[in-house]
Amino acid sequence: MIAELGHFALVLSLAVALFQMIVPMVGAAKGWGAWMDSARPAAVAQFGLVGIAFAALTVAFVTSDFSVALVYDNSHSAKPMIYKISGVWGNHEGSMLLWVLILALFGAAAASFGDNVPPSLRARVLSVQAAIGAAFLAFILFTSNPFVRLEVPPFDGRDLNPLLQDPGLAFHPPFLYLGYVGLSMAFSFAVAALIEGRVDAAWARWVRPWTLAAWMFLTVGIALGSWWAYYELGWGGFWFWDPVENASFMPWLLAGALLHSAIVVEKRETMKAWTILLAIMAFGFSLIGTFIVRSGVITSVHSFAADPTRGVFILAILALFVGGALTLFAARSGSMTTKAVFSPVSREGALLLNNLLLAVACFVVFVGTMWPLVAEFTTGRKLSVGPPFFEKAFTPFMVALAIALPIGSVLPWKRGRIGRAVEVMRPALILALAVAALVFAVSTGNSALAVIGAGLGAWMIAGAGVDLWQRAGRTAGRLRRLPRADWGRAVAHAGLGVTFIGVSLLMAWQVEDIRVAPVGGQMEIAGYDITLQSVDEVQGPNYTSTMATMLVERNGRQVALLRPEKRVYPVQAMPTTEAAISSGFFRDIYLVIGDRQADGSWAVRSYVKPFAFWIWLGSGLMALGGLLSLTDRRYRVAATARRAPSRAVPAE
Repeated sequence: MIAELGHFALVLSLAVALFQMIVPMVGAAKGWGAWMDSARPAAVAQFGLVGIAFAALTVAFVTSDFSVALVYDNSHSAKPMIYKISGVWGNHEGSMLLWVLILALFGAAAASFGDNVPPSLRARVLSVQAAIGAAFLAFILFTSNPFVRLEVPPFDGRDLNPLLQDPGLAFHPPFLYLGYVGLSMAFSFAVAALIEGRVDAAWARWVRPWTLAAWMFLTVGIALGSWWAYYELGWGGFWFWDPVENASFMPWLLAGALLHSAIVVEKRETMKAWTILLAIMAFGFSLIGTFIVRSGVITSVHSFAADPTRGVFILAILALFVGGALTLFAARSGSMTTKAVFSPVSREGALLLNNLLLAVACFVVFVGTMWPLVAEFTTGRKLSVGPPFFEKAFTPFMVALAIALPIGSVLPWKRGRIGRAVEVMRPALILALAVAALVFAVSTGNSALAVIGAGLGAWMIAGAGVDLWQRAGRTAGRLRRLPRADWGRAVAHAGLGVTFIGVSLLMAWQVEDIRVAPVGGQMEIAGYDITLQSVDEVQGPNYTSTMATMLVERNGRQVALLRPEKRVYPVQAMPTTEAAISSGFFRDIYLVIGDRQADGSWAVRSYVKPFAFWIWLGSGLMALGGLLSLTDRRYRVAATARRAPSRAVPAE
């Protein structure tokens, strides 16, 4: 009965979404207030109905209702409760239901907190949001129904993919979807503004908080996925340029560009067309990511489905919304001209450079991701584009961005001088050069990666500090009175610098050791002595484990006692590797136990990873910076809209 209730709620939510898509849009065109106002209760009702459906599916998983086909395929009675819950979205159908739930959540939030958005614009925004919801609700109901029943309920289920039975993967998809789907609000605002023919400073103030929230959630989601790959897959890396990793990274880059571009629209009412285009493409790349994950066109460990029919449906949604929005953009482009002028050396010029670097970097990632598919389609040859391509093609744009970011933050609007900006940033430059010199002094080998990365990271961190100091009038007492948005920007930029340092020093200084060791045997790596004390068979709740106990010492003193595992999940007959990690602020010791050899010894992989923690520390600081900015009352939804609206350029 619960499953049928969930299915019925989905059908009703589709009906409500269709109503919300049509009636408010007509009302906005005709100027009918009641029709426009109907969007708000409809958005809340749609969220409530999708929430009922999601709750029904969650109940089915928690109670192990194996009469529901999705529960049978992705759960097991012996599975721990946290993975029964995360199993709701650890599959194609359930994850799409989560996708639509978050979409409806953003629509309901816009309806509830959009009092100061003009009624006609609000009605159009909610109508566009409902159109996206209707398309994906139809996709779920017609191709991916999560409530299909089995005629003969089995005794137990097939279990969840063992790789997904991990705390990192329990929280990774919700955060990622909050970012992916959150960009739909920027898209809806962009399309609504195009329909209305009005893009001005007030519009930029309304769209920025939604974009900032989406970027913040996407940052957390990507960081959680990277962290999971680091400790769960056992290969020792944090990023492999996998197609699905790239699918989340591309909208993150464009969302960052959109955030900075919207600042120019808000402050100077220029770059309006470019900002609208970024809003369309950021959500467009979210849809492309959904297509990559679920169409089966690209093979990945992260893929949910490989059904071409579903892929065609998603491709049709992508073409409809992105193609329709771009067509509308082309029709309205003449109405988004501006008379504002600025020098290339100015805050506007720096933000434009920031946008170009992020957009081109996104294009590079897109080409590398899709090229194997294009090559196979056009030539019939199977090609592989791996990390070497991305590292060589992508890195120069990030280096240029890191150099320009601190300088651009202290340039004045309209016209500035590079010499003056460099003079202001002299303390940051001195510190960055000192850090680079220190890293060079302790480096071994010929790689310049550590020196350049550490120097650039220090430059961004110090630059963020100097920027705050300048905004406070070089007075310590005024630092506390600075707006939270200023603090948020500085923390986010410093977080990017911390990540730069972590990535560059880890890649340059990492030490790896692979060998066969007997029980009781000792090995040495980077000054640490590691002893394989024992290897035991351990029974878990729904798996068996080969667990090693390994003592890590330095200069005769115990540093850590680690227990790496090799698990086998009998239901799916699938092994997984569980690395054991001793994490520190400046280094990680990373141990992996492999297979037993014929002579009774064991394959062991050991790594010492300098500054690994800084990668996720930087990601956390970036997300914290976004959160700080969101708490600034000026950037909450429409908080500043009570001011007299800026002059808008009417549609021609």
